[in-house]
Amino acid sequence: MTSSPSPSSHRAAPLAATPRAYFIDRLRVVLTALVIAHHSAITYGASGGWFYRELTDGGTPSSLLLTVFCAVNQAFFMGMFFLIAGYYTPQSVARKGVRQFAWDRLLRLGLPLLCFGFVLGPLAVAVSMTASGVPGSGDWLANWWAQMRTGRFVIGPLWFAWALLLFAGGYLVWLGLAPRAAGDGERPVPRSMAWLWAALAVGAAAIAVRQVVPVGKNVWGLQLGYFASYVLLFATGCVGARHRWLERIERAQAVRWAWVALCTAPLLAAAVAVSGAVSGKPVPVDTGFGLAAVVYAFWEPFVAWGLIAGLLVAFRSRLNAPSAAWQAWGHQAYGAFVVHAPVVVAVSVSLADWAAPPLVKFAVLASVGTAVSFLAAAALLRLPGIRRIL
Repeated sequence: MTSSPSPSSHRAAPLAATPRAYFIDRLRVVLTALVIAHHSAITYGASGGWFYRELTDGGTPSSLLLTVFCAVNQAFFMGMFFLIAGYYTPQSVARKGVRQFAWDRLLRLGLPLLCFGFVLGPLAVAVSMTASGVPGSGDWLANWWAQMRTGRFVIGPLWFAWALLLFAGGYLVWLGLAPRAAGDGERPVPRSMAWLWAALAVGAAAIAVRQVVPVGKNVWGLQLGYFASYVLLFATGCVGARHRWLERIERAQAVRWAWVALCTAPLLAAAVAVSGAVSGKPVPVDTGFGLAAVVYAFWEPFVAWGLIAGLLVAFRSRLNAPSAAWQAWGHQAYGAFVVHAPVVVAVSVSLADWAAPPLVKFAVLASVGTAVSFLAAAALLRLPGIRRIL
């Protein structure tokens, strides 16, 4: 009588381990810096939610420029994080086994989520309160302790860790239900027509979801209005891992979709303008079937596919060699992402009395916030046991 294979070896084993591509790790560093710049832009007038906003007038030229910057970021950067996370998930499961992979995800995603939610998130809120002018709000340490004492949970940007936990669980469920993949042969990167249909499907799904959960509304800490593209990109990463798709995208295909993104980018502003924004009329893009809302839903994947493909090919051709500096930044990137919220808030509050133009303050905050966040992550990584988590 022979024993049946364990779940950890049943379907994960056929995926051969391959070395990490340097350029993908470089992209994670740049995307982390872009997240910090994104939240710096919201601080100085871009639309969006953040702990501290010094400027909220969205009608100024600088605010409009920063809003465009954030809209383009939102279209692709978190989706690209999910794509990369999905790309390394099957290999991680194959190397560690299901049980160890699940424990590792709980450790690396769950602990930072809890730490941020109960400690760093309340810290960011407490520091932001010091700039409110409300009597008694200037004592950030007392406010921080008061929030932690009541057990307040602030998810902030660590919604990403929460979403990845759910996605990792979904992958393990799929792994247990899906039939074993036949053969180890590489499949070619999907052609542009498949990308087109995927973009149309994501746009249609986003419209449907946003009728129930508009953009900006959280459900269990997640803005589900954006998740149509996140789910597809994570799944694409998981499927493409076996076939090394991110390393095999052809330059011609990336250039073609980069042009699609470039030509698509102005359409959202045009739709908003045509819908009445020029005359001061509120134009909802978060829900409904208005022109701007429909364009926004389809605009995102068409911009995202071009930017993601263009960045992958550009980094692969220029930044795919060993580098001690990039390797160090790569190790620090996740930690910098985890700690950046209180850092950015503290730096921006310290700059509140500086009478400089918003775009100058944005540039300073994004630069200093990125540097300090990575330095803080480097310091944390020197502590015993932290490398297993960050």
